[in-house]
Amino acid sequence: MRYTEAPTRRAELLRRLSSDGYISSSEVAAEFGVSDMTIRRDLLQLERDGLARRVAGGASIPTSPEDPLPFEERNLAGAPQKRAIAALAATVITGSTLALDAGTTVAALARLVHPGTTVITHSVPVISLLSERGDIELISTGGSYQRDTRSFAGTLAESYLDHLSADVAVLSATAVDDRGLSCANAMDAPMKRALAGIAARVVVLADSSKIGARAAIRVAPLSLIDTIITDNRATPAQLELLRGSGTEVLIAHNYAGRV
Repeated sequence: MRYTEAPTRRAELLRRLSSDGYISSSEVAAEFGVSDMTIRRDLLQLERDGLARRVAGGASIPTSPEDPLPFEERNLAGAPQKRAIAALAATVITGSTLALDAGTTVAALARLVHPGTTVITHSVPVISLLSERGDIELISTGGSYQRDTRSFAGTLAESYLDHLSADVAVLSATAVDDRGLSCANAMDAPMKRALAGIAARVVVLADSSKIGARAAIRVAPLSLIDTIITDNRATPAQLELLRGSGTEVLIAHNYAGRV
């Protein structure tokens, strides 16, 4: 059957999402007799309406902000903004020892770490990126592996950090609001606090979609954070929320990675 009318296509896409939980763009494009681009536009509109969540290769049922997404899906979301934030962070963060947490924006920063830096991390993507570099001293915490964050956590990882010290801790967040930093993983929250606790300075990398959002697990108040780096989609209200606590706010203005 051909679905030539957009309302008819989108109604059918929603029906399949409700029944199956996921749809493949290429498969439904072939079945509907339309182009992949047409289906992608339909899914984009459904996402804007809050009725779908685009993922690699298609779309799934939208989740609440509290529900953790797989690392790979979070890594795709807002990728240009994350690269710009990471590029700015690389220019302003100084120190010979960095503690990097398990966020996707932090993983983008790991690619830009300066030679000669010592990196402390519990993030498997960061470990993988930096293990190939001979000009970086890499320290891993160990601990219990968490699949949704692709990181190590737990009491073993936290106790290992007690023996370390860093110039700067670079953290990510699921949400940043007037109450502080929040995340969606109960074991990730104490790791973020532990990383912040061993550092002289705390920097948070958070794209604008995180500012004013809500997440289930409170990590730390804004007073713990020295600097927040976000992207230039942040609204004046979002920026005022951050600056009202006295936290320094830096804005990455170029998604191409030059700031």
